[in-house]
Order: sequence, then C-alpha cells, then structure tokens
Amino acid sequence: MNILVLGSGGREHTLAWKLSQSKHISKLYVAPGNAGTALIANNIPIGVNDFEGIKEAVLENQIEMVVVGPEDPLVKGIHDYFLNDGKLKNIAVIGPQKAAASLEGSKQFAKEFMLRHNIPTAAYQSFTATTITEGEAFLETLNTPYVLKADGLAAGKGVLILNDLNEAKSELRSMLLDSKFGEASTTVVIEEFLSGIELSVFVLTDGKGYKILPTAKDYKRIGEGDTGLNTGGMGAISPVPFADKVLMEKIHQRIVKPTIEGLKMDNLPYKGFIFIGLIKVGDDPFVIEYNVRMGDPETEVVIPRIKNDFVEIFQAVANQRLDDIDLKLDDRSASTVMLVSGGYPESYEKGKEIKGLDEISDSQVFHAGTRIDGEKVVTNGGRVMAITSFGDDFKKALENSYRNIGKLHFDGMNFRSDIGFDL
Repeated sequence: MNILVLGSGGREHTLAWKLSQSKHISKLYVAPGNAGTALIANNIPIGVNDFEGIKEAVLENQIEMVVVGPEDPLVKGIHDYFLNDGKLKNIAVIGPQKAAASLEGSKQFAKEFMLRHNIPTAAYQSFTATTITEGEAFLETLNTPYVLKADGLAAGKGVLILNDLNEAKSELRSMLLDSKFGEASTTVVIEEFLSGIELSVFVLTDGKGYKILPTAKDYKRIGEGDTGLNTGGMGAISPVPFADKVLMEKIHQRIVKPTIEGLKMDNLPYKGFIFIGLIKVGDDPFVIEYNVRMGDPETEVVIPRIKNDFVEIFQAVANQRLDDIDLKLDDRSASTVMLVSGGYPESYEKGKEIKGLDEISDSQVFHAGTRIDGEKVVTNGGRVMAITSFGDDFKKALENSYRNIGKLHFDGMNFRSDIGFDL
C-alpha cells in the first residue's frame, strides 16, 4: 500500500516511523517532511494546504491513503476535498471532515458542542468587537486569573491567562479591535479559570467505534518549573501516573463516550484522532479543549507505546471496523524531551548544523524543524527534534533521553531539564 503523511514536524516523523514498520507498506511519502522523514520515506516538497499539489502527487504516486498530521488542512476541509473529487473520493483520508474539524477550528463551536452534550468544561461566554463592553463586564464577574481564547486557529498561541483585570480588558481590546491574532481573534471566548493538573487523552475513532489510546502529559512553557512563554511543547511523558482506573473511567463515561455519541447525533463524520485536553480539578475531569489530530510532542510518546501494525489500524478506521482491532500497548513508560533553537519561542536563527546524531543509542530521535543541507542535517525551525526513550517508569525513561541529549549539539541548543517535575 502506498501512503502519504501530510506535515513536517515531530508528529509526522513519528507517524511515518511507525507506518514504515508495517508489512503492508509498499511506498511511504511525506509532504513536505523533514530531514528525519527523508531517512525512511520519500519527501515531496508540497505544502499541507496546497490541495491541488497534493492531488497531483496522490495520483502520480498511486497513493491509496492520506494521513493528515496537522490541524490546518483539516479545518480547511482536505477530507471534503477528496470526497468531492471523482478521482480522489475512494482514497482513504485519516482525519475528520471540515464540519467536525470545527471542534478545533472554533473554540466557540467546541464550547457549544460540550454544552449540548453535557460534557464538563469551564463556564464561558463569547464576544466580538460589537460586544466588547459586555466582554469587559463579564471579566468583572470572574475571579482571577482571567482566560481569553482566540476563537480560531492561532498556532497554539491564542490563549492568554492573565492575573490583572485591567490587563485582561486591554488584551481583550487588542484581540478584538487590533487583530492581535489576526482573523483567529475576530471572536474571543472568555472562560472561568480551572485550577488543577492537566493531562491529554487521545481517542481514535472510525465514526462508529473508538479506541482510547495511551494518556500523555506535555509541558508547554519554555522555562523550568513551567515558567516563561508558551511553546508548542517542550516534552511529554506517557502514561500519566495519576490517571488511575477510577479517573480513566470518569473520563470515559463523562467525556469520551458523550463526545463520540455527540459527533454521531450532530451528523459530524469523523475518521481520525481526537485529542482531548483535560484538567483534573479535585477528583473530576473537565475538558479544556479539543484538537482534531494528535498532539506534538505527545505523539512522540503515545505512538511508540502502541504495538499494533499502524497500517492495519488506519485501514480499520477507513473501513469502519476499528472495533475489530485489539489494541496492544507497551507497559513501559515513554518520555520525550524537545531540543529547541536559541531564542524560541521568540525570534531564532535557522541553519545550525546538528552534531552527534550518529552517537544516539537506546533512544529514538524524532525530527521536527530540520532539513538536509548537502551532507549535513541543520536546524529549520523553533522546535528542532524530540528525543524519545523507554524506561520502567517515566524517571528512568527521562534519564535515557537526557543521557542521549548530552551527545547532541547545535549552536543555541536549548531544552528543559525538568520534564515531569510536577509528578
């Protein structure tokens, strides 16, 4: 089977790495890919939102399945594009159709979905430029801190958590009147702050059945102890130690089941991953957000723990036979630590040579922002690569990752040395 993975980050390298191990793979392609995917697949220099270019590549390379990594093409309707094209409609696409992708594409849509299906989440209201006065009044009714979310996609940076009321009002104006996050903040969702500890739960569904995948916890802030600016993610561990059977049963019954049933009731066709960002408040789980794809860097710890052939899993999703799959998991813990460019998540330089890759042992390197420059592998993004390891517990797994990080170097290399500090 010829398969195309769309994307260029650590998530896509991990998916390609897992697919490459399948006995059912004939040819594997990644578009646009990175230096890591180039080692195991054929990179095609096409952007993830270039639907016409993707169509040409799919037909030219006789691709039978497309696995969509990032959210942007899903929210823009790539699955619908395939379904509505006579030459593409029989090609399997792993990822939801456009209407269902609004669970990530619009915070307001997601909140209304949760309200409709009695899924526990923070209280909220939505505001636009014409209702900014009401928004400021709503802020005055809340306790600190204040949570402001751009309604649309803002590359993971559209959420502000602020402790000062006047600053919150100022940022609300900046988002709605000055387009702080562009079109993404045409509408702003203000919600109550929930205090607790976060975790991520991943579900794979074919629109009828579903499988709950391993839990994970990622670390978003650039600085030790979860300080500093938000990033796309600095590391992750799986499974989450505090996600015991009691909590997982609550998550299953109160959140996962009503989410899948809600998609059916609302006629939102869904074949793909659902990422449920949760917070445990006391003993109870609440939904912070939905994503309509795997998280990054959570993918780098969740996918390696699944022992099944991934082509068989995705074929079952495409054919709505996921219930026939018996999910087999590695009982060990997995950790990943992200190496980032100096200056990230603010301005940083690219093109720095990465040394030591051939010295790594007992860890898997998943490339994110890398490219090949002649004979060298160089940096090509803020988040450069994730170092994933196994261990009997997350601490031992992290020891392996950090030991191998000691063998790697590029100018300005930065990473967090305290992943898992709060567990």
